Amino acid sequence: MTHSYIHFHEVSKSYGPIQVIEQLNLEVEKGEFLSLLGPSGSGKTTILMMLAGFEAPSAGTIWLDGQRIHELPPHQRGMGVVFQNYALFPHMTVAENVAFPLQMRGLPRAEIATRVAAALDRVQLAHLGSRKPEQLSGGQQQRVALTRALVFEPKVVLMDEPLGALDKQLREQMQLEIRALHRRLGLSIVFVTHDQSEALTMSDRVAIFDRGRIAQIGRASDVYDRPASQFVSQFIGETNLLPGTVSGRAGGDMSIDLGGLRIMASPPVAPPADAGAVVVSIRPERLALGEAAAGHVNRLDAMVDDVVYQGDHLRLHLSAGALKLVARSERAGAAPGIGSTTAVGFAAADCSVFPE
Repeated sequence: MTHSYIHFHEVSKSYGPIQVIEQLNLEVEKGEFLSLLGPSGSGKTTILMMLAGFEAPSAGTIWLDGQRIHELPPHQRGMGVVFQNYALFPHMTVAENVAFPLQMRGLPRAEIATRVAAALDRVQLAHLGSRKPEQLSGGQQQRVALTRALVFEPKVVLMDEPLGALDKQLREQMQLEIRALHRRLGLSIVFVTHDQSEALTMSDRVAIFDRGRIAQIGRASDVYDRPASQFVSQFIGETNLLPGTVSGRAGGDMSIDLGGLRIMASPPVAPPADAGAVVVSIRPERLALGEAAAGHVNRLDAMVDDVVYQGDHLRLHLSAGALKLVARSERAGAAPGIGSTTAVGFAAADCSVFPE
């Protein structure tokens, strides 16, 4: 059927009259880290549950390594699953939790003990094997859940918002741990998150979902720098959205009128030829301020409405007539003061353009 490792073919999922997933075609390569990203209700978790076997598709087929698996029970799919709430057994010790999948597969007791000890040692939890989950911190519970999912050497690891309950520092540490495990063990990982920076940090590719369909799939840099739609440009990172009208085209270049201000755009994906009303998307970090604006094809003067200190950078809220802009400025050099006027410049190639 397919050469890819995981393949959803024309998969749909409905709950009564409500269609959650619509004719999904999705392929994951062996050893790939794919993140499913999207707002709540976009279908990410449903896809993961169908892959794990906890939900059945209403239509279509799911393949793993050339085998149809959508009719197999979960324990026959060879997948490790990590949930947001960890789903550890409270009455079992850490070691018993990790041993459970091996016992379910009927391994000899001596081998189970060896593998559990090695697995706990790998995540620096060997000294906590006799504790119950309630005696652990959130980060320790997370590592136990991850270890339990990996101990039987699954073909695929599925993760549903596994870092959602952790504080920022621990979350970033766990992101790096999961990335390192992925590389070291050559795991195929499907990772559900609504956190865009997490998806950009960890994934080989990101699939962005909008109401049960893939809005865009590609490498993190592709979806960030070349968004396929206004939805993607808004959902991944921060952007300025400026309504305008196309006043001319020459090859890949466009002249756009933003309410009296004329700009040039060379978008990576051109809108249809008949698109008159458009929305221009420009990332805040692409706006050059002050003297740095001088060399750009697009230049305007803007009033500084607010300056927000963000630690490693400043966010400047600007207005140029009816246009409202947000710019990102590194802290080097003095930022323009509130109420002052500053030049703003940006390149034609930094504009994405979408039909309104």
